[in-house]
Amino acid sequence: MKFGRLRRALGAGLVGVLAAGLFAGCSDSDDPAGDGELEKSTLNIGTLPIAYAAPVYLAQQKGWFKEEGLTVKTEVFAGGAAALPKLMGGQIDMMVSNHVSAIATTAKGQKLRILGEIDLGVEKELPVLVAKDSPIHTPADLKGKKIALNTVRNLGELTVTSALATAGVDVKKDKVQFVEAPFPTMVGLLEKKSVDAIWVAEPFLTDAQKKLGARTVLDSLTGATKDLPLDGYVATDAFVKKNPKTVAAFKRAIARAQALAAQDRNAVINILPSFAKIDKNTASSIVIGPFVTSTSETRLQRVADLMLKYGFIDQQFDVKTML
Repeated sequence: MKFGRLRRALGAGLVGVLAAGLFAGCSDSDDPAGDGELEKSTLNIGTLPIAYAAPVYLAQQKGWFKEEGLTVKTEVFAGGAAALPKLMGGQIDMMVSNHVSAIATTAKGQKLRILGEIDLGVEKELPVLVAKDSPIHTPADLKGKKIALNTVRNLGELTVTSALATAGVDVKKDKVQFVEAPFPTMVGLLEKKSVDAIWVAEPFLTDAQKKLGARTVLDSLTGATKDLPLDGYVATDAFVKKNPKTVAAFKRAIARAQALAAQDRNAVINILPSFAKIDKNTASSIVIGPFVTSTSETRLQRVADLMLKYGFIDQQFDVKTML
């Protein structure tokens, strides 16, 4: 065997090993085996224009959904708030969602199931940016200022609230204002000075830096939010119970894509322009935290506990009920 073929074979083997353990923490020992007719062969999946939706598109590109007997149709939403009503209403079957949104929804009585984690947050990945000529230079300067988030009372607000608290700023007492705006509009809002700052994810982070020379005044993934689980694949509890073989087939396919994303950054970079609407040069320079190859109840509980601390949920929540 030639060296190139050997390397590819070893790479494929590693992806397989990683994929085998991806959802080990999801209480799926009773998952249906990979045989028998699927309850639903066509899946409608809601995604977001961010790097962490990449595994869905990788699984499509590689034919891994097809190998499991699935036809997957994707719909890109500006944010989870827009996709969630369609998930609850049955217009989409699964979605990429941050854990804050999924936990909050379940805590209110509309039970969702986390089918697997996608990523962990890393420093510099989700910063609060200001314009190059802004008078804001420190977290303390954000007192009384207006910060744009893609969705209020969600992941952005939670992480910014926590990071500001670490820096000695109380968002309520210091009258920090959060306003909602889709990620693709944020560069324009900052340029026009319609807001004082933006909390932004890739690829829009790099876009803001390149176009406006935007600079960071707060890293939202520090202190209590360092290495926080950010996103996952979710479905309603009803869908999971009604379609166990379909869900198991999805998880086998997406596990392979997660493993590839964890192993090969270039695979993610190359697929990004197809759904995030950015050029390859921008994609190649973005900040991406680690894609995970396991799902951890302990990690996810950190999110719920942080939500309780800052009033995003009213009482203690056990994430195990969502696994």
